[in-house]
Amino acid sequence: KAFCDKEMKETEEKKGEHEEDLDSLQGKIDKAEATIIKLTDEISTLEKELGDIATSQKEMDQNRQEEHAEYEKAAKDYSQGVDGVQMAIKVLKDYYGQSFLQQPSVSSHSASEGGASGIIGLLEVAESDFSKLLAETEADERAAQADYEAQTKANQISKAEKQTSLKYKRKAQAETEKVLEDLKSDRDSEQSELDAVLDYYSGIKKRCVAQPEPYEERKRRREKEIEGLKEAMETLENESAGAFLAVKRHVRRVQ
Repeated sequence: KAFCDKEMKETEEKKGEHEEDLDSLQGKIDKAEATIIKLTDEISTLEKELGDIATSQKEMDQNRQEEHAEYEKAAKDYSQGVDGVQMAIKVLKDYYGQSFLQQPSVSSHSASEGGASGIIGLLEVAESDFSKLLAETEADERAAQADYEAQTKANQISKAEKQTSLKYKRKAQAETEKVLEDLKSDRDSEQSELDAVLDYYSGIKKRCVAQPEPYEERKRRREKEIEGLKEAMETLENESAGAFLAVKRHVRRVQ
């Protein structure tokens, strides 16, 4: 009995320790699996965001190139317009004389001089318009270029941050997957040890703990006992009958 008590107590303690270790390992496995799922989602989000930044930057680059090409064409047209008007004004002024145009006098040339003065005035208005359009176009181009550069810079910063985050999350994912693999291996080893303890515990219980007799076995044993009793009774009856006859014969002889 002392052996059974000692072995069962130690085996139950080992069983409890292994079960506790298994629970702890399973908790760590669950946590690692949840971490991997979370990292996988975050990595997928970062990859999509980086793709969106790349697509957006590509569209910005194309739009900026198109806008700049339109600016160069318009600026060239307006600049040529200014140069052309200025050249026309210079030709007219050179032809009629600058001082004469500034102080016109009545002469046979007054009509033509007056017409030239009006044309020069119109040309000067056109020059002003071309110059204004050129200045506005250049201002729009500077503003568009500044916006483009600012957004490009923001994209570069965001891209760098997300790439760095993606790098570390992928590293963390790989490390967690390795940890998970080791934890599962430890769990399998622990489960094998627990199975061995349970097998030993089962054997000890069979040896040391009285087991209830199965019904069929009890029935068979009772039937055997009853059969034995019947045989004993028959034997007793036969022996009693023989003794009775012997006594009866003895009495007759005496008489």
